[in-house]
Order: sequence, then structure tokens, then C-alpha cells
Amino acid sequence: MPEYSLQKTSAGASIAKFRELGLLVFILLLCVGVQLRNPSFLTLENINDMVTNTAILSILAVGMMLVIVTRGIDLSIGATLALSGMISAMTVSAYPDTHPLLALLLGTVVGVVSGMIIGLLVSKAGILPIIATLGMMNAFRGMTFMVSGGKWVSAHQMPDSFKAIATSSVFGLNTLIAIAIVIYLVFYYFITYTRTGRQIYAVGSNPDSAKISGINNDKILWLVYTIMGGLSGLAGVLWVSKFASAQGDTASGYELSVIAACVLGGVSIAGGSGKISGIILGSILLGILNNALPLINVSPFWQMGIQGSIILIAVVINALVKRGVDRNNLMRRRM
Repeated sequence: MPEYSLQKTSAGASIAKFRELGLLVFILLLCVGVQLRNPSFLTLENINDMVTNTAILSILAVGMMLVIVTRGIDLSIGATLALSGMISAMTVSAYPDTHPLLALLLGTVVGVVSGMIIGLLVSKAGILPIIATLGMMNAFRGMTFMVSGGKWVSAHQMPDSFKAIATSSVFGLNTLIAIAIVIYLVFYYFITYTRTGRQIYAVGSNPDSAKISGINNDKILWLVYTIMGGLSGLAGVLWVSKFASAQGDTASGYELSVIAACVLGGVSIAGGSGKISGIILGSILLGILNNALPLINVSPFWQMGIQGSIILIAVVINALVKRGVDRNNLMRRRM
């Protein structure tokens, strides 16, 4: 059995590298094709704008990857983002001297509390993740309208220091990009080198075996949804700062884009598989599509169809690859 497990791990790692390499090649070919159609695509200004727009998506994709790895899903992240963004925006509007870091902390705390509630529903109450998060999505969205009274918080109501969160720079990098990079590094270390990180994958791979081996499955599930909530809260503040507007319907449906980034990045919906490098590439691909399709004058009616087709192809490829790996592992297994 140890030899079989080693073969399985090695095969899975090889397939993941091959898939990420293929995704990178596809991204490069797409960039070349779009550049040939529109020379303004690869200008420094457009690249900076594209990467900045992708930063929030990729931050959320990190949390969603952990959730999906445990065989779950979180449909509430757009509503959590809207709630945390609205509360932060209303706070800085009422108290203009609020430090930007305090606003970021406030939004993150709102998100963490939201994630903790969902985590308890999934882990302790035993409610299916799709049902729990769908219900809380409507609850959080309703709370956003309630706390705001159905009104917007517009740019002129926000202090310049708050709006500068998304436009300022850290060591020459846009703050959104810098925050995203820090999150990548922190979570790469977390899932690769910590015991809890490995336990997350163990729970997703085989919950029963993980439980028998002494892992507290409920604690792990509660943790991943709390992390997802915290990242959603942080993203809410960044979103409102970037677009200088807080609305009740902010980021409505955005959870689908985040899930798509994870799927494109090779995260298995069946759980137990996913890499930070993969979801970064998946987020970049979505960011390129969102930026490039309008530049080459693709009709808005076709844009969603093209994105959907690419996602579907990625899902099919992932399914075929997984089937091939499982078949090879079965053939190599020594009874």
C-alpha cells in the first residue's frame, strides 16, 4: 500500500504540472492572438489594469479552493463581500478620519463572523454546503440592504484615504496586487508546510479515513469556511475602495466567477486536489478574457458564451485526466 500511495501521489503531481503548463501555454497563445487583433492589449497601462482587476478575484479563489478541496462550495461570498464592503463604507463615511487599516480590519472581521456562521451550519448542523451557503447568501444580501436602508455609499461620501487603498502602491506595486501576493505566499506555506493544511486535503480526499486517523473533520470544515469568509470580507473593502461605490447588489453573481477560476486552475470538484499556482493561472485566464474580448469587439452576447465554453472544456479535461490517473493507479496497484 505505501508503494501504491507513492505512485498515486507522483502521478497526480505530474498530471497537475502538465495541466498547469498547458494552461500557461493557452494563456500565452491567447495573449499573442489578442495582441495581433489589438496592439493596445499588451501595453503597460492595460496590463496593469488587467492584473489589478484580477487581484480581488484571485484572493477569493484562494479561499474557494480550500472549500472545494473539502468537497464543499460557498455561494455566499458575493453577499459577504457586499455586506462587509457596505459596513466599511458606511463607517468611513460617518467617521472620515478612520485609518484605512482599521477599515480593512473591520471588513475582514465582518467576513470572518459570516464565515464562522456558515462553518457551524455545515460542520455542526450537518447542512449540505450548497444549501447552507445559498440560504446565508440571501440572508447576508438582505442584511446589506437593511444596514444601508437601501441606499448607496458613493465616492463623494468616502474619504480620499479610503479610496487610496486601491490606488496606492507598496514597493512600486499596486496595493491590491501586493495584498494578493502576500495572501498567495501565506496560504502556499499554510497548505504545504503546516499540519492543518495537510489535514484539509486529507478530509477532502477521504473524510472517513481522515476521521479514523484522528483528524477533527468538523474543525477543519469550520476553519475553511471561516477563512473563506475572512477573505470575502477583505475583498469587500478592496472592492468598494477600488470602485468607490458600495451598493446592496455589489458583486451579485461574482461567486460563479470565483468557482470558475478554481475549476480552470485544476481544483477538483470531487475534493482533495488543488494548487495555489493553478488558481492563479485560472484567475489570470478569466481576467484576460474579461479584458480581451471587449478589445477585439466580441459582442457582449458572445462573451459569456465563450467564457462558459472554456470553463466547460476545462471541466471535461479535468474529468478525463482524473479518470486516466485512476485507471493507471488501479493497474499499477499490487494486490
